[in-house]
Amino acid sequence: MSRRVSNQLIIILAGSASLAIAMGVGRFAFTPILPMMLHDGTVDLAFAGRLATANYVGYLVGALGAMLIPKAWSQTAIIKSALVLTIVLTALMALPLPSTWIGLRFFAGVASAIGFVFTSGWCLAQLSGAPGSIGSAIFTGPGAGIAISGLAASAMTALSFTGQWGWTAFAIISAVTSAVIWRVFRKSGRDAEPFYVGSAGTPGRVPRAEMPMFAVAYGLAGFGYIVTATYLPVIAKNAIPDSPLLTVFWPLLGVSAVVGSLLASRVRKNADARLYLVGSYLVQAAGVAVSVVWEDAVGLGLSSILVGVPFTAISYFAMNEIRRIRSSHHARYMGLLTAMFAVGQILGPPVVGAIFARQENSDSAFALALGIASITLVVGAVILVAMIVMFPARVHHRPQER
Repeated sequence: MSRRVSNQLIIILAGSASLAIAMGVGRFAFTPILPMMLHDGTVDLAFAGRLATANYVGYLVGALGAMLIPKAWSQTAIIKSALVLTIVLTALMALPLPSTWIGLRFFAGVASAIGFVFTSGWCLAQLSGAPGSIGSAIFTGPGAGIAISGLAASAMTALSFTGQWGWTAFAIISAVTSAVIWRVFRKSGRDAEPFYVGSAGTPGRVPRAEMPMFAVAYGLAGFGYIVTATYLPVIAKNAIPDSPLLTVFWPLLGVSAVVGSLLASRVRKNADARLYLVGSYLVQAAGVAVSVVWEDAVGLGLSSILVGVPFTAISYFAMNEIRRIRSSHHARYMGLLTAMFAVGQILGPPVVGAIFARQENSDSAFALALGIASITLVVGAVILVAMIVMFPARVHHRPQER
């Protein structure tokens, strides 16, 4: 193995681990821990919804903050700071102080967004000279984080651990992982990057409407998946309350996300990412809908797979599309997209809460919420198709820098 290939593999593993902490723990560890907290009596579904919303609002604030961070600041120092904050905030959730939990989940969301934006941007820049689309492999991190946290939570539930022990365990896992990858994130040179031209053939120029349309489409993806991502274990418990498979579906979604990211690495590097985004949106829409019409273990398993496979591949394709639409200031525009995604996520729990207030039982409430989410993903796909028709893309590459 050449030194260059070895360095690329190290960057992929470190980036994946960083995203596993930022997303798999900072954002989604709450999902498998929620049934434990409900069992402990420390939260109810209403308070759980507020905690989830606080995290999503924090994610929005973090994404907006990422847009404002000066370009001269060290990206690697920002990544390390996000890792430390995620560890500390996760550990503090173990304290029996419910009055602080909303604030803790808010700041965990801030750290998660900043970690996602800068880890993605730095790693994709380092890997831009690599063959194929191997940069997508860093997006296995959130799926791996979800799978590991889900399996760990399942084991802790079987051993009758409390939610406090769950938060403590995830903080320790994050700390050990961060220590292993810490030295990888250091300031270094950047490989030559591809640049793109608009339909008129002028490098760096794109139609003014293209970015707003893309941001809206990406925001719809945020809403489309979030009902499943927030409430999947609870939905499963309602649908099959006595099944021994209750704790399987969330880790299955995470494993499927890892598979989806690896599949994304097989696509042609100069292909139109929007085509893959359309397919990903429609697969995820089908996955969300399946859990409504097929309410048993098989249906929930299929739903977990279909929602999971495009889960992080969508982020990879979207971040690469940003690099086409805007050939500079990637972090700023990645922050914009992440902010729109966060807006979609923020709307999820309140919509579910409003539906619950008007429905007679939880099954019909979740069915309606999931149906709306599925339709939202289809609308996002339609917008992307319109973009492909209105704004055809052509790809060129800069000469190799020496």
